[in-house]
Amino acid sequence: MRLAQFISTEMEAILAEWESFASTLLPIAEGMSAFELRDHARQILEAIAKDLSAPQTRQEQFDKSRGLAAVPEGAPETAAQTHAVLRARRGFDINQLCAEYRALRAAVLRLWLDHGGVAPHELDDIIRFNEAIDQALTESVSFFSSQVERSRNLLLGMLGHDMRSPLQTIHMTAQHLGKLNNGEDVSAAAARLIRSGARMQALLDDMVDFSRTKLGLGIRVAPAPVDVAAVVDDELDQLRAAHETRAVELHVTGDTGALWDGRRIQQMLGNLVGNAIKYGEPTAPVQVVITGGDREILIEVKNRGPAIPPSALYRIFEPLERGPGAQTQAGSQDGLGLGLYIAREIARAHGGEIQVRSDEAETVFTVGLPRSCPPV
Repeated sequence: MRLAQFISTEMEAILAEWESFASTLLPIAEGMSAFELRDHARQILEAIAKDLSAPQTRQEQFDKSRGLAAVPEGAPETAAQTHAVLRARRGFDINQLCAEYRALRAAVLRLWLDHGGVAPHELDDIIRFNEAIDQALTESVSFFSSQVERSRNLLLGMLGHDMRSPLQTIHMTAQHLGKLNNGEDVSAAAARLIRSGARMQALLDDMVDFSRTKLGLGIRVAPAPVDVAAVVDDELDQLRAAHETRAVELHVTGDTGALWDGRRIQQMLGNLVGNAIKYGEPTAPVQVVITGGDREILIEVKNRGPAIPPSALYRIFEPLERGPGAQTQAGSQDGLGLGLYIAREIARAHGGEIQVRSDEAETVFTVGLPRSCPPV
């Protein structure tokens, strides 16, 4: 009996094997009904049987063996994809998901062989069956990973949002204590609370922005007429106050009027200049150069220091990446490794991009933005 016919004929026996194995995936499977344990197994097997019965070219066979089978545009989710989403929501991990497919592969082939052996002309069925299983596994793993990442980003976004209120209360209380002027010790403690609260607020903002971009929502911007030079100068004043031993210079040429989100531009610049301060030569000034052109405004952040290796330069805007020797002057890591990633996303939300070059002379981040932010 050909394998496609065997799967259709012995569907219940195969599903019983699937259910039996799925019930061993503890602790998640504990208490699950037979219907929940089987989930989309029947539909997955029906799709495999249909695939085995269809003609297949050599290229289609090659692609399928690598999980790269063509999917018609606009096609609904496959049973394997839906199964992955439901398993992820239930709490299965990626190893348990893959184990289900390994067990299914072994069960079908064992039951088929026990049914009466394999004729020489049926050996090709085994190859095609393995290819179909691999394709289904690829579809499941892809959707499973997407579901897990989406759930994680939703959690990060909600956590960051919900933590803002108590943090604001702490910050306001610290400011009130500072204004009471009840002695030097109280004022110093209040100042430390204010600085720590501001740092925590920045970390939460980064986390919320990161989760938004990963959910496909992008960085939220509210464009308004701004003088870019004034906005940048204000941010640099705050950075100089926070890094009193470091020199930060500003050079402006041309018209710097634009339709941008001033707060976001300050956030972007704070990340870029903060990065330059962290990794640049401590005795050399960080330079910020603004050049107003006809249609575009360029913002350059320059620092002298060790060159960034090409391998690190390639990944420098990726989330959770830090440069070589990513240590603050105090000797400990600072931040979530999201600063440059968020800076790039802010630039993109304004219709621009960030470029970076680095050699032994200097490292330069160049932001090019159109004068008018594109409509949201």
